[in-house]
Amino acid sequence: EMKKLFRPEFLNRIDATVVFRALGRDEIREIVDLQLSRTQKQLTEQRLVMEVTDAARDLLLEKGFDPVFGARPMRRAIQNLIEDPLAEGLLHGRFQSGDIVLVDRQADDLTIETKPGVPQEETEKVPAEAPA
Repeated sequence: EMKKLFRPEFLNRIDATVVFRALGRDEIREIVDLQLSRTQKQLTEQRLVMEVTDAARDLLLEKGFDPVFGARPMRRAIQNLIEDPLAEGLLHGRFQSGDIVLVDRQADDLTIETKPGVPQEETEKVPAEAPA
């Protein structure tokens, strides 16, 4: 659309002078949180809750950010470090409905542990109405 309004020479000059500001740590952490919320949404379908420690988020930030490519590798880091192990655990029956999945950092890797949550039957019960 800009090509229709401006001459190519002008657009080339703008392209040459536009400077992109590098992402800061806070912006990258927001990207980590956005990506993790997508993973959490998928786990909700399996009736699981994911908790990610700050240390684990920091490791994702370190492994998923590249000064040249920015935060583009973040999706792959989350997939390799969290989603793939979670999928393996689901396939092997390691997680039960209602479990809390805790993602934490241990040295240069992430650990995934389960904490028993509220059994699904209890969360789905509807309280009986009081007699009138």
